Amino acid sequence: MSPEHPPHSNAAHGSGHAPHDHAAHAPGARHIYIYAPSSAVSDKAAFRRGVARLRALGHAVEVDPDALARDTRFAGDDATRLAALHRAAASGADVALIARGGYGLTRLLPGIRYAEVAQAVARGTRFVGMSDFTALQSALLAQTGAVSWAGPALTADFGVADEPDEIMLACFDDLLQGQGEGAGWRLPRERGAASASASAGAQDAQWLVEDATLWGGNLAVLASLVGTPYFPQVQGGILFLEDVNEHPYRIERLLTQLLYAGVLARQKAVLLGQFTGFKLVPHDKGYKLQSVVDWLRSRIDVPVLTGLPFGHVPTKVLLPVGAKVTLSVEGRDALLYWGHI
Repeated sequence: MSPEHPPHSNAAHGSGHAPHDHAAHAPGARHIYIYAPSSAVSDKAAFRRGVARLRALGHAVEVDPDALARDTRFAGDDATRLAALHRAAASGADVALIARGGYGLTRLLPGIRYAEVAQAVARGTRFVGMSDFTALQSALLAQTGAVSWAGPALTADFGVADEPDEIMLACFDDLLQGQGEGAGWRLPRERGAASASASAGAQDAQWLVEDATLWGGNLAVLASLVGTPYFPQVQGGILFLEDVNEHPYRIERLLTQLLYAGVLARQKAVLLGQFTGFKLVPHDKGYKLQSVVDWLRSRIDVPVLTGLPFGHVPTKVLLPVGAKVTLSVEGRDALLYWGHI
């Protein structure tokens, strides 16, 4: 979980929805719809690189007419971004991919036509994104139970100046081709990583959780939804969390909100992804990210695993939010498996 422990992944990942009619595309090509429901795209060069890379891979990339709109810090005013989201749902695309995260989706939650988005998912559209996108994913799950995918964004992942991360690309391709069925990683060497809960049988670092709903995403966004109709009421699930630019004490404060709301104790496992972009200060006096992990483990009788390769980092797997999964741990090897969705 810590930036000092880069993730390892041998993930296979994807979805098994039958594709739309691709007669007009090359074999393996997919229809990808790009839209911007959150912050405005400030890096136009990264946007263009991302679109070009997806097209170079043979995909038919459709760009929403307001993808580069701006209204103060947002990608257009609320009505503009809401319309873009509904156009993505109506596009018939295989994947609806956000241009970027930032902030803005929580403003739209009351106006989203969730039934239409869920119908698009049922027809085979995979909604993919992360960060601020957690708001839509959580609300969609809470309102309809539909599955979406925590994964890359166009500018930050496909639009990088260097080459995109190979693991991210492989996982995204698995999603497009319907081949991926799980994601594995190696637990970092840190005290307590595999002994989070004796009652869960974790002391011997070999245990299994089956038929649990996978959910979560960005910690700050998720915590902001507690007490609203857009927060999923998941019992016995597997909760995954990540964040960026949050000091460890702020991460702990956000976790405390979920703890005191009773959310964490209702889960079968908590998976901590990558928490990056913060800077420790002299006042911390040894208080660090591992301190937060240790504190959390002392408060809940639920396994807390670290090192999940997901977050505001280049190397990320794709995760089906709302899907039933199996989590297995053997030694330091962890595997999330969801089969053919």
